[in-house]
Order: sequence, then C-alpha cells, then structure tokens
Amino acid sequence: MADSLMPGPARRRARRGYALAVAAAGALLAVSAILPWAGIEARSDLLGAGVTQDVRGVDDSLGVFTLVAGLVALALGTAGLLARPWIAALAAVPGGLAAALLVVFVTDPGGAGDRIAFDLGGVLSVAPVIRYGWFAALAAALAVVLCAVLTLTRRS
Repeated sequence: MADSLMPGPARRRARRGYALAVAAAGALLAVSAILPWAGIEARSDLLGAGVTQDVRGVDDSLGVFTLVAGLVALALGTAGLLARPWIAALAAVPGGLAAALLVVFVTDPGGAGDRIAFDLGGVLSVAPVIRYGWFAALAAALAVVLCAVLTLTRRS
C-alpha cells in the first residue's frame, strides 16, 4: 500500500522526458537551418521546364541566428536532462526567438524575392518560393517552445 503513494520517480522521469524532447527539437532546429529555406523559381510554359536557385538558412544572417538558437536550445535541453529539468524550460526563449526570426525571414520587404518576382503570361514567370527547410525550422522552433513549457508542468 505504501508503494502506491510514492509518485516521485514517475514524475521525474516524465519531466526528464520533456527535457530530452527539448534537446531533440533543438537539434532539429539547428539541422534545419542548414536546409534550403527559400528559392527563386523561373518557369516557362513554352519550354515546359523551370530553373530554381535555392537559398539555405545559413546563407542569411537570420538563418545563422536560428542555427545558434537551435544550438542553445540543444544545450539547455541536455543540461535539463543531466542536471535539473527546469533548466530545459529556459529553451523557450531561444525557441521563441527562432520562430520570430523565421517569420521575419519570410515577411522581410527588402528580400530579393520581392524585387525579382514577375510574370510574362505563359512565356516566363519568376517568383520566390518557400522551401521545406523553412517549414521544418518553424516546426522545430515551435516544438522547442512547447516542450520547454511542458517541462514546468507537474503530473499528479
């Protein structure tokens, strides 16, 4: 009967699991900063083909800051896993900052995509596109924030 009244180890294990999730999401955020985030795509209906030029996240200063935020989240998650789980909750700051940087990357009015986009009917169209790396980085940044906040929850 006394064994059922001791929920301590289960709670610690769950909170350490969230710290591990923070570390994993931080690693994914760092890796996704190396992937292509955007590109310029030129298509011609006459030729039936297109040409693309991709921009990786680390090719832009915002991508480098996102890479650093991912590495900081990875370090905080690892510290929370090894020492105290509440340390992993601090990763919400770099995760939120990375999400904000990703939004700024897409909405920046001075970006090259805004100056290059044009359409000449079916002959030639040139437009900026968002690549899979940007979506992966945004998902990883939001996962860092969510898992960091969950490290503060207490299970009853």
